[in-house]
Amino acid sequence: MTQVLCVAGARPNFMKIAPVMAALAEAGIAAQLLHTGQHYDAAMSDSFFADLGIPRPDHHLEVGSGSHAVQTAEVMKRFEPVLEAVQPQAVLVVGDVNSTLACALVAAKRGVRVIHVEAGLRSYDRGMPEEINRVLTDQISDLLFTTEKSALANLVREGIDPARVAFVGNVMIDTLYRHLDRAVPASGTLGAALPAYAVLTLHRPSNVDHPDTLGALLDVVGEINRRLPVVLPLHPRTRANIEKFGLTAKLDGLRLLPPVGYLEMLGLMREAKLVLTDSGGIQEETTALGVPCLTLRENTERPITLTEGTNTLVGANPAAIRAAFEDVMTSGGKAGRIPENWDGRAATRIAHALHAWLPGQKGRRTA
Repeated sequence: MTQVLCVAGARPNFMKIAPVMAALAEAGIAAQLLHTGQHYDAAMSDSFFADLGIPRPDHHLEVGSGSHAVQTAEVMKRFEPVLEAVQPQAVLVVGDVNSTLACALVAAKRGVRVIHVEAGLRSYDRGMPEEINRVLTDQISDLLFTTEKSALANLVREGIDPARVAFVGNVMIDTLYRHLDRAVPASGTLGAALPAYAVLTLHRPSNVDHPDTLGALLDVVGEINRRLPVVLPLHPRTRANIEKFGLTAKLDGLRLLPPVGYLEMLGLMREAKLVLTDSGGIQEETTALGVPCLTLRENTERPITLTEGTNTLVGANPAAIRAAFEDVMTSGGKAGRIPENWDGRAATRIAHALHAWLPGQKGRRTA
């Protein structure tokens, strides 16, 4: 009998599901892995599975791209027959992508218990599709695992019974520690050694879908690049919009890379003097690595990276970016510390909790 059907759909999920699958196997919990195919770049998806040692998926939905509504609906339509065939005791979802909500909804409607890893994170910005996914997934989950203690207050405020919540730590950091020794040196990825450099990642619609915003960001990045070389693994969406808006000249002088694998990105971040990003997970990874991070967003669902970590919110404001960059250049930026339970054992705590929680019979748990 399959006890847990684990779901991964997009690149951020892969780093979270890898340690969970390993910990479930070690604990003797029978699990299957389903890949929705929300991340549809086969080469990049396969490289993440190989780099992270994730077992080959037992099921692949191959949903591909589409609008949020189309993609969510397609995952639901294709997931339901698999759920019916597998008959797991629980469905485990991670993070906040469309696949997370879609599979949780199908499971909840069919009376299968739902486990959410990385629950309770809130940006309080309903303009982010991920925020909608987070809030709704938590509401229909039976067991919620959190990465930081502040998440519990968010969940309680939304009417969720604390008895259903467990603070386990951050599985993404489990993956980081497990693979840090295998990280590709920056010189290998760049083709040459740089004594100091910054890494930039940029992909959120709020930053790259508006020509004025994107142009202003690239201008200030160009200023930074004149003092500290900027390495930019260029997201396909970002590249397309730069070309569409006629902003290609603003990339002159930057060290451009195609999208890179996990081990390459880990090496780039570990050796960087500074990381600029609009990604959620990179805020956490830079905190674990002790590397200053400037987050190009007005809010974050990961507040612990601000209060305890190395992260500073600067939005898309060129003046704020310049000021934070000066702080890094003059004083080294925020030093931070490693948050509680970000110790590489979050997935083990999850497996131990599930060993006691999983029922001997099918059906939803009433907490």
